Amino acid sequence: MDFQLESTYLPTGDQPNAIEKLAISIDQQNPHQTLVGVTGSGKTYTIANVIQKTQLPTLVMCHNKTLASQLYQEFRDFFPHNAVSYFVSYYDYYQPEAYIPQTDTYIEKKADINPEIDKFRLTTTANLLTRPDTIVVASVSCIYNIGSPLDQEKNLLPLAKGQIISRDTVLMRLSDLQYTRTNSELTRGMYRAVGSTVQLFPSYKDVIISMNFGGSALENIEILDPMNFTRIADKDLDNTGFLTIHPAKLFITDPKTQGDAIANIRKDLETQVRVFKDAGKIIDAYRLEQKVNYDLSMLEEVGYISGIENYSRYFDGRLPGEAPYSLFEYFHYNAKKFNKPGFLTVIDESHISLPQIRGMYNGDQARKENLINYGFRLPSAKDNRPLTYTEWQSRTPIKLYVSATPTEHEMSLSSGSKIPTIAEQLIRPTGLLDPEVEVRPTVGQIDDLTKEVIKRKEKGERTLILTMTKRMAEDLSDHLKEKYGLKVEYLHSDIHTIDRADILEKLRLGDFDCLVGINLLREGLDLPEVSLVAILDADKEGFLRTPTSLIQTMGRAARHVNGHVILYGDKISNSMRIAIDETLRRRKIQTDYNDKHGITPIGISKPIRERMMKRNEIAPAPRIKELAEHGWKEIEDVNPEALTPQKKKLLVAKLKKRMNEAANSWNFELAARYRDTIKKLQ
Repeated sequence: MDFQLESTYLPTGDQPNAIEKLAISIDQQNPHQTLVGVTGSGKTYTIANVIQKTQLPTLVMCHNKTLASQLYQEFRDFFPHNAVSYFVSYYDYYQPEAYIPQTDTYIEKKADINPEIDKFRLTTTANLLTRPDTIVVASVSCIYNIGSPLDQEKNLLPLAKGQIISRDTVLMRLSDLQYTRTNSELTRGMYRAVGSTVQLFPSYKDVIISMNFGGSALENIEILDPMNFTRIADKDLDNTGFLTIHPAKLFITDPKTQGDAIANIRKDLETQVRVFKDAGKIIDAYRLEQKVNYDLSMLEEVGYISGIENYSRYFDGRLPGEAPYSLFEYFHYNAKKFNKPGFLTVIDESHISLPQIRGMYNGDQARKENLINYGFRLPSAKDNRPLTYTEWQSRTPIKLYVSATPTEHEMSLSSGSKIPTIAEQLIRPTGLLDPEVEVRPTVGQIDDLTKEVIKRKEKGERTLILTMTKRMAEDLSDHLKEKYGLKVEYLHSDIHTIDRADILEKLRLGDFDCLVGINLLREGLDLPEVSLVAILDADKEGFLRTPTSLIQTMGRAARHVNGHVILYGDKISNSMRIAIDETLRRRKIQTDYNDKHGITPIGISKPIRERMMKRNEIAPAPRIKELAEHGWKEIEDVNPEALTPQKKKLLVAKLKKRMNEAANSWNFELAARYRDTIKKLQ
């Protein structure tokens, strides 16, 4: 299927020229091109048009999850008939494994995996293996090791109605694909068998696949709603009678090569233990033997372990030091499979994303050095790593850098390319200008700022306030709430991925009037209701107050017709002067264009999209099968005497799951009711 862009508007201003220039350059396989576009000029729409013109599978890389979430939704709306995927780190909380030799402190890996994001990641690789019309919006974490696409392809399970295949064979294959068998409630990544029926909840879709067997044949396949198990339509299955089941995890061990991999791990273990003993490090040698032998025992028993990625080199067949497989191998696989001349990599907000890509490798290697030197990991753990910047460059043959403030690095690459290509996009389709900027002293700044926030609130407008630290953001939020009764929230890196999107949505809806943050309020946040951006300590030179940071931050007010920026500082720093001058330059170009074409600026009216990922909703108690069977309407009605020991055990498991879901959704009252019923059953 071709990429089919759907939109209610057409390219305007300097968009047509940028689209044509970039598309021609990419069609000629130019390795580097840059789009310089101000906030609100429709850079995403320009990229969407370039994708449609070039018809290349596309990876869009972002420097944070919030921006990736927003872009994913925008591209999904532009390409409703194509495979648009979302690929970011699936950790809500991540504490990497580490060792601090100075204090003899071992820090075990701790992680809270978000199952919804895990589903999106698996959907991404499934699309790249099977769809030519794939767009992936990813964070820079996509440069990390995720396993080989060839291993994923080898482990696909194709099934068709009427296929000669036994129930037991399918069950064994599902176990090989790392699905877990259950006899109770079916959740993502699990399957169960009841008589001649096998039901699977795949890791990458919100459906149940129900398979009915007769003798040695698969008689029927149905797609069911996971909530009520009613049949739902599936275009591919209904048209072809065929579907493919993908593995439950990105790291899959091939049983045929697992023996060789384990043998090589044992060989390297013996070598490293000998190195430790020769150096007199008896404790380190013992520690490593215990750790690796336990992992190998688990691998031989169940075929998978937590932390299997640390042994990925052995299963991938890579040499020491060789680059790991990453999402880019899936794109190369996709382009080759569907006869495309290559794929496009878009680096959004490149002035932030490129430094992140450069820095990830060194940080990862430094942490693992201690783990290896003190017997917590084999040296091969170093090969489970992100790509180096050079490796990333070599794996992305066609790059499009996108930024309102690209650095000299992107500009020099694009201007020195075989076809020098830099497209500038300063005109907004709505005629909106860059905001007016003024500088105010720090004396009495909080009282002054409060008055400005109240003015915007009375007009139904919103305010963003930028502070230097998390503590300052939290304290200022509390102060504005308690002293002035304003509705204020704060946003910084401690806020979970999904919660960040929720907070931004509530700001747009008017649930509160002012959002206080640090650097998370810069690139790509689409908040057309914001008319004022206030930056505290604007004259403090540093990472958060560079010309680039200031220009990007001030641009958050450029989507409102009354856009205004206040910089609080006691002097005009060099960074402030550069940022103000650039804003004035752009504002003059935009004003001249509007005057020439008779355009009156109008504010953006942008609908609020449905949330990409919703919090788990707690089903009411009557939906629990055991309650309905006994006519119990509320969980408090449960009578333990009416249940067999087995049914008590199953009901306790279900209620514990519901209790955790209620607590995670802050419904503590309901969680307490579940807890009390569990105690009664136990």
